Order: sequence, then C-alpha cells, then structure tokens
Amino acid sequence: MAESHNLGQKGEDLAADHLKKAGYKILFRNWKWGNKEIDIIAENQEFIVFAEVKTRSEDFLMAPVTAITREKRRTLILAANGYLQRYGIDKESRFDIITVIQTADSYKLDHIEGAFYPTLR
Repeated sequence: MAESHNLGQKGEDLAADHLKKAGYKILFRNWKWGNKEIDIIAENQEFIVFAEVKTRSEDFLMAPVTAITREKRRTLILAANGYLQRYGIDKESRFDIITVIQTADSYKLDHIEGAFYPTLR
C-alpha cells in the first residue's frame, strides 16, 4: 500500500511540475469538496484546469486513462462545480488527465488537455 501511495504522490509531483513548466499556476493540490477530491487545480490565462493524475508502473495491465470511469468523471465534475461556486469563478474550465508511467529508470508523462467535457449523464 505504501509503495503505491508513494508512486501516486511522485506522479502528482511530476504532473504539477509539468504544469508549472507549461505556464500554469498551481492553485490547489488534493482539493476536497465533501468526500470528492481533485488532484490538481491550476490556471493559465484562458482556463481553470481540473486535472486528474493517474500513475502506474510500466508493468500495468491497462492504460491509466482507462481508470477514469464515468463515475469518476461525474465525481470530478461535481467537485469542480463546487470549487467554481465556492470561489465565485467565472472563467472557462477544462478537465485534463495526466498519466505518468514509471519505467525502470525514468517516468513518461502524457498530458491530455480537454480529456472530457462536463456532462453528468
């Protein structure tokens, strides 16, 4: 359990660093709305970005992005709506997925901008 938590934390650190290098300002990490959580909330001049980070080791059985189920998207959308309402933000928002794959000696990161759109159906 601890090893998987450490891998997940490393993935979130790498994702946050990636976003900073790409010109985003990190607003929150692990932001909670009730029992819902958003891994990273960031912004640039155009968007508030709600990013879900999925980290796996290279011996994973399925692509990390497939772990973002319909229910997980729904949870992220509800939490993002709570964030926008709480802080009175009227800026276009976007949902991104950042996958991090740990290889033997490095990490491979993939940033999918606009990975899904906010629909609760």
